[in-house]
Amino acid sequence: MRQSSFLKSGHTPTLFAAFLYFDLSFMVWVMLGPLAVQIAADLQLDAAQKGLMVATPVLAGALLRIVMGILVDHLGPKMAGSIGQVMVIAGLGWAWLHGITSYDEVLFVGLILGMAGASFAVALPLASRWYPPEHQGTALGIAGAGNSGTVFAALFAPTLALWYGWNSVFGIALIPLVAVFALYLVFAKDSPECPAPKALSAYFDIMRDKDAWWFMFFYSVTFGGFVGLASSLTLYFNDQYGLSPVTAGYYTAACVFAGSVVRPLGGMLADRIGGIRSLSVMYLVAAAAIGIVSIGLPHAGLALAVFVVAMLSLGMGNGAVFQLVPQRFRKEIGVMTGLVGMAGGIGGFYLASSLGYSRQLTGSYQAGLLVFGCLALVALVGLTAVKSRWRTTWGAAHLTAAKV
Repeated sequence: MRQSSFLKSGHTPTLFAAFLYFDLSFMVWVMLGPLAVQIAADLQLDAAQKGLMVATPVLAGALLRIVMGILVDHLGPKMAGSIGQVMVIAGLGWAWLHGITSYDEVLFVGLILGMAGASFAVALPLASRWYPPEHQGTALGIAGAGNSGTVFAALFAPTLALWYGWNSVFGIALIPLVAVFALYLVFAKDSPECPAPKALSAYFDIMRDKDAWWFMFFYSVTFGGFVGLASSLTLYFNDQYGLSPVTAGYYTAACVFAGSVVRPLGGMLADRIGGIRSLSVMYLVAAAAIGIVSIGLPHAGLALAVFVVAMLSLGMGNGAVFQLVPQRFRKEIGVMTGLVGMAGGIGGFYLASSLGYSRQLTGSYQAGLLVFGCLALVALVGLTAVKSRWRTTWGAAHLTAAKV
């Protein structure tokens, strides 16, 4: 009955279009991570430079999510997404035709790819506005499963780089990106419930609400951990265990697939038992897994297994956070998606860059991993501190049918 209610409550073609748009955008957003071993070898980069290289698209995507969130509220999700996608396609075309020959140019490409990461602020409002509060976790879990695009990058980018050269991968990526953009233009439709645009100053008023900052922090850990690891694990498995770029890419793909496929499950679980309860468990599991892997496990297979556990918990945590956000900020979902998504991207930038600097300064990734594991525990403490207030105010049973 619940599944039938979900299918009847929204707009399935738009949900499908949001997923595909998000999926292919995320594929190109993290491309520098799977290509990092080959790029670093050709450009002779050190560990810190490699860390900054894979972190640059993540930070650019984080900051651009605010811009995209504002465009979503003023122009509508579909138009905002179209503008962003045209810019990404143009940027990839330039990188492919121009050819990248220096570290500075790689960083510039990273800035361009950041626009693809800003797709987060489009896909989630595009889907969210079609669904009632009791189905937000499921709808945003499905749309947010576009995280799986990072799997395609990890699976195929290193092999294509081996066959055709890593610069050609930018051109090859245009083929699926353009095809999905065409589908997006046909199937995506803005919800009739889109709120009227507000003055720009109104968006900054949201940041005076302490709940906005809590959501930003919570997502900086769950999504930050996911995208930071997705961008860094190819380098990690290559440096730590001597795996080839292609094999390291396969290991990364397995981890990323785990975190991506469970995002809808995380949303569905949060719909059933409440986002606070499910998110609390995810933080505890993620902290434990990242703490274990930080000690430097003796075999790549063991590290893979523990990273999969970490990514499973982080992926489900992503779904749980966005079961809660639309309930608290339904009228401001566009800008809140931008703000929360920005925080998630900053968390990913921090993790990816800190792993590179940790390796550069200490010869090990342990310090970078341990600090991030501690942040997951801090998030758990913070969630415990606010749960009573949330459940007795905006999440109270007499105000919403959704479980908080």
